[in-house]
Amino acid sequence: MEFQRIILVHYHEIGLKGRNRGVFEKRLQKNLEALLGAYPIVTIHRISGRLLVFLKEGTSLELANECADAILGVPGVARVSCGFKCEQEMEAMGRAACIALAEAEPFQTFKVSARRNHTTFPIDSMQLNRDIGAVLCEEFPAKIVQMKGQDVTVGVEVVEGSTYVYARSIRGIGGLPVGSSGTVVSLLSSGIDSPVALWRMARRGAVCVGVHFSGRPQTSDASEFLVDDIARVLERTGCIGRVYVVPFGDYQREISLACPPGLRVILYRRLMFKVAEEIARRERAGALVTGESLGQVASQTLDNIRATDAAVAMPVLRPLIGSDKLEIIDAAQRLGTFEISSMDAPDCCTLFMPRNPETHAKLADVEAAEAAYPVEEWVQALADAAEPHDYACPAYRPPRKTKAR
Repeated sequence: MEFQRIILVHYHEIGLKGRNRGVFEKRLQKNLEALLGAYPIVTIHRISGRLLVFLKEGTSLELANECADAILGVPGVARVSCGFKCEQEMEAMGRAACIALAEAEPFQTFKVSARRNHTTFPIDSMQLNRDIGAVLCEEFPAKIVQMKGQDVTVGVEVVEGSTYVYARSIRGIGGLPVGSSGTVVSLLSSGIDSPVALWRMARRGAVCVGVHFSGRPQTSDASEFLVDDIARVLERTGCIGRVYVVPFGDYQREISLACPPGLRVILYRRLMFKVAEEIARRERAGALVTGESLGQVASQTLDNIRATDAAVAMPVLRPLIGSDKLEIIDAAQRLGTFEISSMDAPDCCTLFMPRNPETHAKLADVEAAEAAYPVEEWVQALADAAEPHDYACPAYRPPRKTKAR
């Protein structure tokens, strides 16, 4: 007996929404439709608190699992379950359950969890559990039924006109679908921290636009290639829409020639924030994002953060502010950016660095040092020189006046 393969996409936080819940569901559906174009998908429907992905007839188990794995990292997805669509007939449901459970090997213990959403179906959920469980016990006599702490749960969803049966079920990353929380501009280096910070904002539903400050022409453009590789990882799950590359080296050199050495880093970062804010204005973004962690380096003390934030009027979000380095490394490894970020590449962060940077800068001293430079002219020039590179983010809409490379 042949059954059509399906993938049930479960969500949690979206389900807690009120009257606007449908907006979040539609956003997640659109994101999945755009991101899964390479897989043999017939359609994606919304059914009773789930998204249902229909795969083409004849789709192999391996390809179905690949598709499910691709869905797991998409923000908004709490769990992904692979299974089959079958008729509302007990023999078909039992057989589908046997096939689904066999594909969930290896396991030793299991239970059945049935849910009847179609109230005209004559068998209630408790009886379904018993009947499907009996079939599975007969088919798998060496396996053990266990109601708590089981290895596998066989799900049976009875809805209007059809039944969906699944066993392989894997936890996703959760959160909200990208495109449901506005747009942010994230300062994106080739290092470990900033890609994780950007990803965390995408997981909260933000459309993320990166800004990379390259040391070019004072350094090579190697960091730009690493940032592109990082963006390619992030775009697999629709987490980044665009990256602006800003050639920043000459401006750092100008600052380093006359600025008190201890304040160089603060002035560099204030200029970066101002440029990022201007790009955010053009992108209609609502906040800036950085990968800073409190006290991790000299520029990330409370005094220096205050001196940097004072350069802009826009909110600055720091999703890693309370994380330590090991936590961030672990997140980068799970995200898939750690190995890229571990490669050596000169960038603006290491250019013209003072031997003893100030760790407790006073805002008045910083502003006095900054007054020696035509900062507002520089901001416009750098924002105009920023080179946009676009990536696959279904929720991103570029501003009209910029052309991506």
